[in-house]
Amino acid sequence: MLLARNRHIMNTDSSLLDVTPRITPPLDPHFLPAVLANRKYRSALKVCAKKVCMAIALERENCCVYRHDLDIFPAGTGHDSDTLRYIKRHLAFVIWSRGGWKLSLNGPETFCAEIVKLYSPGGARRFDSEMMTKAYDKPFTVEVVESDRVPEAKEADLSIGGHTDGCRIGFDLGASDYKVAAVVDGSPVFSEEVPWQPGTRCDPAYHYSQVMNGLKLAASHMPRLDAIGGSSAGIIVNNQVKVSSLFRAVPGDAFGNFIKPMFLNIGNEFGVPLVVINDGDVTALAGSMSLKRNAMLGVAMGSSEAAGYLNAKGCILGCLNELAFAPVDFNDNATADSWSGEIGVGALYFSQQAVNRLAMAAGFIFPAELSLPERLSQVQEKSDKGDRRAQEIFVTIGTYLGYTVPHYMEYYDFSNMLVLGRVTSGSGGELLLTKAHEVLKQEFPDVAERVTLHVPDEKSRRIGQAVAAASLPELRQG
Repeated sequence: MLLARNRHIMNTDSSLLDVTPRITPPLDPHFLPAVLANRKYRSALKVCAKKVCMAIALERENCCVYRHDLDIFPAGTGHDSDTLRYIKRHLAFVIWSRGGWKLSLNGPETFCAEIVKLYSPGGARRFDSEMMTKAYDKPFTVEVVESDRVPEAKEADLSIGGHTDGCRIGFDLGASDYKVAAVVDGSPVFSEEVPWQPGTRCDPAYHYSQVMNGLKLAASHMPRLDAIGGSSAGIIVNNQVKVSSLFRAVPGDAFGNFIKPMFLNIGNEFGVPLVVINDGDVTALAGSMSLKRNAMLGVAMGSSEAAGYLNAKGCILGCLNELAFAPVDFNDNATADSWSGEIGVGALYFSQQAVNRLAMAAGFIFPAELSLPERLSQVQEKSDKGDRRAQEIFVTIGTYLGYTVPHYMEYYDFSNMLVLGRVTSGSGGELLLTKAHEVLKQEFPDVAERVTLHVPDEKSRRIGQAVAAASLPELRQG
């Protein structure tokens, strides 16, 4: 059974965004790669006698601004639906890759009005605006301004990690387990993967005690403790949890009072420097440290998709990099994410969620009580034994990846990409990477020459992020 057997394609032959990829994912025949849709729109625009600009700027903390203007068809040319879709998907990617609290627009009134409506309190993308409000502690606003009032780009280069002196603990919090490592002068002396169930526990005491128990276990394997570095799914700003699916079951007041300052309290309890950042940025840091390379985009395929970026200087830009919510599929009938409500987003293409979605399309039937990690393990075991249905799941994800690498390059300047996470383990992971390389070589030979895909060894896949996270804090002098 194919993923979209009972679906119809809403794009028509006249759509500027309708394009058939040369290589079709075996379990998702209606996959419409964002990069191909964008390129087709821009190609059609080249022969247009008139075009206009939609100026877009997104401001976040420390007055940083991401600016990316779009050339579009004027309103009323018969392409309004495609143009609005093109703008909306671009904005969704910008908001979740960069983050911010103030969106400034200048462009055709028709399209600007639709965007304002989209992100209004009752709008279709209120999830995005609400999450940005939580992340930056400011109401998310959309303003239509004169062209000379659209802010110019301003980015920050922030050095992170690389500190290996002393006795350190590193941890990496995931949805099904968390990893903790004791590291002495850069070498791990102890590591452990601890199962937990954060997504279903509403008592913040559970989360605090679970993390503390793991840290104390790691500390017991060292003569002293000098610093703690952490990696966590979600939006982390100044060591505070602003938004995270790990703690979504914790009610509002308890979240604000206990989860938000949890890492600050843990650092105070141990009395050592503590730094916690988004798990995606730690993924990129882990790749940079192990490969001795920068210009690195890291993508971890775990319970969701985590991503992080280091520029050519080896610095982060202070961006969200929450690509789990950024669209990669322009098919209007793509599956909607259960949390954000957005369709065709990365979490459903590069994670255990993707494996589960495709496994059902391939004909697998799981007991309702079986968790996503357990379902992944079953599929991986089948793949290792040569089961064609299981193998097609990883080939499909590899096809997704091959078409998404050049899409990511439209927003990030990278020449190295680290791919890791439980989904990439075993023979299934090998199939995934092989297919991604095939797509790149056939569809995007220029990208295949410019970008190198890296995979860590099996041990690094499991604990590499925890070890890299340990290097985040600088030790106190004196």
